[in-house]
Amino acid sequence: MSPRITWPHRLRIPRRWMPYLFISPFFLLFAAFGLFPLLFSIVLSLHSWDAAAGLGAMQWVGLDNYLYALTRDDGLRASLFNTLWLALAGCVPQHLVALPLAYYLHTAFRRWRNGVVGLYFLPFITSTVAVSLVFSALFSKDFGAINAALLGLHELPLLGALFPSAPIDWDQAENTRWMISIVVFWRYVGWNTVLYLSAIQTLPRDLFEAARVDGVSERQTFLHIVLPQLRPMIFFAVTLAIIGSLQLFEEPFILTSGTGGSGQAGKTVAMHLYSVAFTDGDFGTASAIAWLLFLLIAAATWLNNRLLGRQR
Repeated sequence: MSPRITWPHRLRIPRRWMPYLFISPFFLLFAAFGLFPLLFSIVLSLHSWDAAAGLGAMQWVGLDNYLYALTRDDGLRASLFNTLWLALAGCVPQHLVALPLAYYLHTAFRRWRNGVVGLYFLPFITSTVAVSLVFSALFSKDFGAINAALLGLHELPLLGALFPSAPIDWDQAENTRWMISIVVFWRYVGWNTVLYLSAIQTLPRDLFEAARVDGVSERQTFLHIVLPQLRPMIFFAVTLAIIGSLQLFEEPFILTSGTGGSGQAGKTVAMHLYSVAFTDGDFGTASAIAWLLFLLIAAATWLNNRLLGRQR
């Protein structure tokens, strides 16, 4: 007869600790992959470090990385100008188009509204790599559809003079920013349209019915009734646009093959940070640039809050 096997007593955990036990995996993962890299980047921004030599090679330099980035890094200043240019050229038109477009979808479409909104939202959920590769082909100098369309418009009898008579080289410095801003606009205008449409649909119907009874035109309804009510959503959408535009990386990186184009006119701060870290191997300066970018985003968000935030 085999000997009897005795099992240890079941581990008993107090009931009050059970909720913390169930949510602990999130905090463990966040501490390992979120909080630790964040704190380590702060420490790294104050050191000079050769990553190949291990952690023992870290040397304290204080604020030298920040001073270098602010005073002697010409690439950072150029990329900051490019980033701000793209933020204005690519993001401002998004909201100028998305606001009236959302109101038009709300008033003109009833039965097919969800399908039309889905089509506008499709570019946002499409892979950034796929979008950028498709637009790279569209903007090709010799075989791109965009140049072919512009040359076709040049043949118009009256308006032809407004369009170029020769193919545009989008890799040139004066054209690269426009190419990137067009792609950014196309990809995110649908996202902003959905945000504004969802806000419009929450407005009381009594406002629209009263305006219709009083004979108010659609234009006046949009300007004097809808826009003031959308101020919280405009603040939210513009805040997201500020954060996204200042961290712009994927679209310009793929469209310019990681080089920033001719004269690096399409190189953003995020691309410059990437090249400093993984091309030059200067992780200390790259971490300092990352925190300077964070301060810039915080300042821009604060300014947006002062301009568009809810009045207290």
